[in-house]
Amino acid sequence: MTEPTIDVVVFDIGGVLLDWNPNYLYADLIPDDDQRRHFLTAITTPDWNMQQDAGRPWAEAVEELTALHPEHAEWIAAYDTGWLKMVKGLLPGTPDLLKELQELGVPTYALTNFSGEKWEIAKETFPILDSFTGEIVSGHEQVVKPDEKIYRLLVDRFALDATRTFFTDDVQRNIDGARAAGLQAELFTSADTLRDKLRDRGLALKP
Repeated sequence: MTEPTIDVVVFDIGGVLLDWNPNYLYADLIPDDDQRRHFLTAITTPDWNMQQDAGRPWAEAVEELTALHPEHAEWIAAYDTGWLKMVKGLLPGTPDLLKELQELGVPTYALTNFSGEKWEIAKETFPILDSFTGEIVSGHEQVVKPDEKIYRLLVDRFALDATRTFFTDDVQRNIDGARAAGLQAELFTSADTLRDKLRDRGLALKP
């Protein structure tokens, strides 16, 4: 086994540890595929949701969007009140890998675009999210990936060596942002692939 080239491992959450998808909630609320697709792309847009990840309160977000689209008031409110139903559960394999890293004594961190309000709910529901050495949550910090500021915040707050910090995320632009900030970063595609990439960097994980 070669000497590790990384000291810590940093995880994105949605799409890496949590299986989150608005369709899990809205498949029942809006059975028509085209109508549901329109609502989730043209009404509750990704940009609208990202503003909550950047710190906007959910009550304010729902009020503002409902004023624009009163005919969809019930569905808009459900994005807030039914948020947990968008989480199918933990993604297979990644929780086991996280626990194995922690058992090896490798510091692990969360770096996630996440509403601060929903993050607290997620941690109560999935205790593994409360097991990290530290966390940077965009909704608390009011800055989102891939802004370089959020990666610098991670490095500075926890006194990390960026060049020996490994980050994984399921969105390529967030990987690009991490690399631009000096971190080692790899796109998440599966827990098995992530395990291989960590072993390649010298961590003593099981094959």
